Amino acid sequence: MLEKYDVVVVGAGTAGCMAAKTLSSKGFDVCLIDRKGSRLIGDKVCGDAVGKHHFDNLGLSYPSGKEKEGDIEGVKVYSPDKSSVFNISGYGLAGFLINRYAFGQRLLKCAVDAGAVLKDMTHVSAPLVEDGYVKGVLATDTRTGEKMKILSDVSVDASGVSAVLRRGLPPEIGVEVNIEKDDIVICYREIRRLKKEVEDPRFCEIYLDQEVAPGGYYWIFPKGATRVNAGLGVSSRFSEANPKRNFYRYILSRDLFESSEIIHKGGGIVPTRRPLDSFVGNGIIVIGDAGCQVNPIHGGGIGPSMMGGKISGEVIAEALEKGDVSSKALWPVNIRFMENYGAKQAGLDIFRIFLQGLTNEELNYGMKYQLITEEDVLKASLGEKIHLNIGEATRRIFSGLGRLGFLRSLYVMARTIREVRSLYDKYPSTPEVFPEWRKNITEVFERSKRLFWK
Repeated sequence: MLEKYDVVVVGAGTAGCMAAKTLSSKGFDVCLIDRKGSRLIGDKVCGDAVGKHHFDNLGLSYPSGKEKEGDIEGVKVYSPDKSSVFNISGYGLAGFLINRYAFGQRLLKCAVDAGAVLKDMTHVSAPLVEDGYVKGVLATDTRTGEKMKILSDVSVDASGVSAVLRRGLPPEIGVEVNIEKDDIVICYREIRRLKKEVEDPRFCEIYLDQEVAPGGYYWIFPKGATRVNAGLGVSSRFSEANPKRNFYRYILSRDLFESSEIIHKGGGIVPTRRPLDSFVGNGIIVIGDAGCQVNPIHGGGIGPSMMGGKISGEVIAEALEKGDVSSKALWPVNIRFMENYGAKQAGLDIFRIFLQGLTNEELNYGMKYQLITEEDVLKASLGEKIHLNIGEATRRIFSGLGRLGFLRSLYVMARTIREVRSLYDKYPSTPEVFPEWRKNITEVFERSKRLFWK
């Protein structure tokens, strides 16, 4: 079976639906493909937290009714010994706890109502590549087993961490194919109904503990007064750590969960690194989790993935109108995303690499003496400059503790973030000078891992 569209979007998640909606509303023929049945789209394991600013930036109405399960004012971050707590609130952290399924169904409806053709229960196996361009996809209707060749001028990989198109691209397309194991977090989470009320439902709670959640963290996010989204993520660097086992051993043993009931459970894989150095090639754009458009610190991807979808839809529309879908014509996707979010994400990735190399003792010291303040954690989350609160008294204390090496690492981390931001400020305006830029940014991140992951 052969079909032809202007654009084929693989994956009807937050990124894919936003791209399909944006393009369809401009009059283009869009095929939106998902391996799930239409009534299951949106049902996925997720932290369920979304910042209010993402809705403002995208012009989306706020969640309401069944979609909204809580209002969030900020985040409490706990040290491993729980003696230090950072209460962080303000612009960028205020938001909502959503019903992920209901929200996903809303975005799907928006895409279909705008004119996108949905092919659900359809498995995409590979991109169609011809003469250096992606010309569509190979797919199978899982209901009937029918093989399909779906042609398009532009293909969008919004298939999540599976990245079914990205993984099948030849080197000449110029998009990274594989993501390093070091840059992936494995998660397990449950939504639970509690017998007692959450102490402060306005704040999400994040717990740092390298023994319980090595390279990651565990969380308790309130969904109203008596329900929570709770889970644990570990870096795949630590293959011996089992997130589900640790969740049951360390989290569910807390008094809060006594006699609680499971509403939903499951595991997932999240890419936690800077975005792909380039999302585009001839006839192809990669967005959402497939494009590593997530926050490297907490793995949140709903907001940035929707941003990636909207930007991609707008740029594709311009390219189609000009009749040019080369990587050069699609390059503004890279520029616009890097300006809006990518540079911030890259800086946070350095911070993530630094944190993953610390011991619990170092985390306890750092938070106890507020080497980075609550205000600066907020600034860092917004991509602003990190200020180190290290005076002479602090140096003497850490010298006495034998922790001067830790202070030096902090300085190097802050300096490296500035170096990365400087490189992103000079992100290539065209594909021709991109290889040199990619070489430089890759060297910075490889050097950081060698330094902080001793």
